[in-house]
Amino acid sequence: MSRIASFHSPRQGGLLQQRPRRLPVVSTAAASLLNSSWRRRRGGGRLLPVSSGVAHKQAPRTTEDATPSDQPGEAEQQFDWLDQWYPFAPVCDLDPGAPHGKTVLGLNLVAWYDRTTRGGGEWRVFDDACPHRLAPLSEGRIDGKGRLQCVYHGWCFGGAGGCEFIPQAPALGPAVHESSRACVGSYPCVVQNKLLWFYPRKEPEYKDVLRRKRPPYIPQIDDPSYFTEFVEQDEEGGVPIKAKIEQGSIEGFLSAMEGGNMRFQAPCTVHGTTSTDNAATASGKVSPLQFRLVAFCIPVGPGRSRLIWGFPTNVGVGLAKIIPRWFNHIVMNSIIDSDAYLVHFQERRYAAAGLHNWHKVSYVPTSSDSMIVAYRSWFRKYCKNQVGWATPQSIHVPPTPTKKEVLERYWSHVVQCTSCSAALKATKALEVFLQVMSVAVVGFLAVTKETLLTSAVQRAMAVSAAVLCFMASRWLADFIEKNFYFQDYVHAYR
Repeated sequence: MSRIASFHSPRQGGLLQQRPRRLPVVSTAAASLLNSSWRRRRGGGRLLPVSSGVAHKQAPRTTEDATPSDQPGEAEQQFDWLDQWYPFAPVCDLDPGAPHGKTVLGLNLVAWYDRTTRGGGEWRVFDDACPHRLAPLSEGRIDGKGRLQCVYHGWCFGGAGGCEFIPQAPALGPAVHESSRACVGSYPCVVQNKLLWFYPRKEPEYKDVLRRKRPPYIPQIDDPSYFTEFVEQDEEGGVPIKAKIEQGSIEGFLSAMEGGNMRFQAPCTVHGTTSTDNAATASGKVSPLQFRLVAFCIPVGPGRSRLIWGFPTNVGVGLAKIIPRWFNHIVMNSIIDSDAYLVHFQERRYAAAGLHNWHKVSYVPTSSDSMIVAYRSWFRKYCKNQVGWATPQSIHVPPTPTKKEVLERYWSHVVQCTSCSAALKATKALEVFLQVMSVAVVGFLAVTKETLLTSAVQRAMAVSAAVLCFMASRWLADFIEKNFYFQDYVHAYR
């Protein structure tokens, strides 16, 4: 089984409203992933992505040094951001009984599970706006007939986006619900690799786009012999990594490393393998130990991205089945926090200098930097240093938020994660229970005095139990705050 961690940016006015995990624009967020280096942790043999901090003695590199490809005619190619599939969310975090709103590529979207389909239900992705008065459909509900219902005035929509019922329309009057103006924009979507994907074009000619083009497929995510291993944070610095950019084109590029390959598949997929996996491929044998990185960096809006990532491996599957998903997410949040605030400053400084001058304000002399250089080159060559937003967007990166806003966890992740939401409810209930127990024991001592607890030892034990319950509740409150709401990340103490 694969587990996928999801770190979300905000949906626009939807049922599960959230503030954004303010990751940078896709150009820097994806680049930050590509800038990670593989290393083995001492004693554990596990692969950890850490920032490279030790330089090689080699000639300085520039953006042009690692241009993915300069074949004749390729310079004129332009990457089409709207002719791509984008992950909406892991299906395990989508409740079939409620609509879910998110923003992708500047589009406000709502996903809902359509039970009106013959032969079983399926997920749909619509524009998150009712055509009546533009209320967000993600604030709505799934009605008794399995339709998406806007709660503002009760309009109901079927799986194809057509309006099926307007409560205010007279039963014997004209069928105003059949008008094309009563329809909601519907996007092609598909469930693949335990993710809900959508294609950002809703015109009729794109209805069957899945026949022509499918989302990137990672077979290990669906392989029952794999599970996703979430890594621990490495407290040491980086080491030199030899990397060579290969197979560069408008579709992405491959970076061959000593520890394994890293592939960037445009526009938002990063897929990594280890050296044992590569050796197995070369020999034609199945490697007994395989580790992979899978990450999707989804553009939301200027200065905002959504990150979904996991680490599939076929090692320790039995142990993985008993480790709660929320525990792994706590570890992953810490890894995200270690870079998030730093990358925000990086993005804004690049913007101030001009994205075409990024290599002039950054010094990237080592081969460990080759993937960030290759990505920036790809972004310059095929995208003109611009994301092809689906809707009009400001050309300016939003001001840097406070550190607490960047590192907050509840709206950016917990509220959208079924496992973390359940863990939060359970820990809050346990906290209340411990507080009630501590008060109850003290009250019991006050009422009974010496009638039931006759010895000093018994009374001391009861008092100790009350104190322990209170202390445990305080510890649990601190645990809840740090892991489900906010914990400052101070690199000096990590």
